[in-house]
Amino acid sequence: MTGTSDTQDQTEKMRRAPEDNLNAKIGVLTRREVEARILAPMLDAMGEAFGRERVVQVMRDTITRIARKQGSELAGHMGGITLQHFAESLKHWTRDDALEIDVVEQTEEVFSFNVTRCRYAELYEKLGIRELGTALSCARDYALIEGFNPDVTLKRTRTIMEGAPHCDFRYCLKK
Repeated sequence: MTGTSDTQDQTEKMRRAPEDNLNAKIGVLTRREVEARILAPMLDAMGEAFGRERVVQVMRDTITRIARKQGSELAGHMGGITLQHFAESLKHWTRDDALEIDVVEQTEEVFSFNVTRCRYAELYEKLGIRELGTALSCARDYALIEGFNPDVTLKRTRTIMEGAPHCDFRYCLKK
C-alpha cells in the first residue's frame, strides 16, 4: 500500500467518524492539553524511529486536514458561514480564559482581532513543548477558516507562540 492510499484511507475514516463535539463539551484549551500529553511522547518515539522532522511534518499535515474538516463541521454547528457566525464560534477557543482578544474591526466583510494573551502558548511552555505549539495549535487556523468558509482568507503575521507580543488575526471575505 502506498503513502497516498494510506492518507486516503485515513481521510475516509475521518469522514465516517461521529461528529466531533469535544470543543463544546470540554473547551479547546483542555482538549489541546490532552492531545499534547499524548502526542508529544508519540512524536518523540516516532521521531527517533523515523526522523523527527518528517514525523512532525506528517503530524502537521494531518492536523491541518482535521482542522479543515472541523471548520466545515463548525459552520454547520454555528448555522452559517458568515464572519459573524465565525466570530460567535470564538467562544470555544476563549473558554476558560484561554485567549484574551481585542477586536480591531468587525463588519460583514472583515473580522480582525489581536490575541493579547494566549494560554495555549503558556500550556505548551509549561509542558516543555513550546516548539510544537505552532504545529499543534497555530497551524490549524488557516485550514479551519478554509473549511468554515472557503471565501474567507486569514492573514496573520505574528503569534505569541513564536515570541511576538500578540497575535494579529485578520479575516477578510474575498471580493
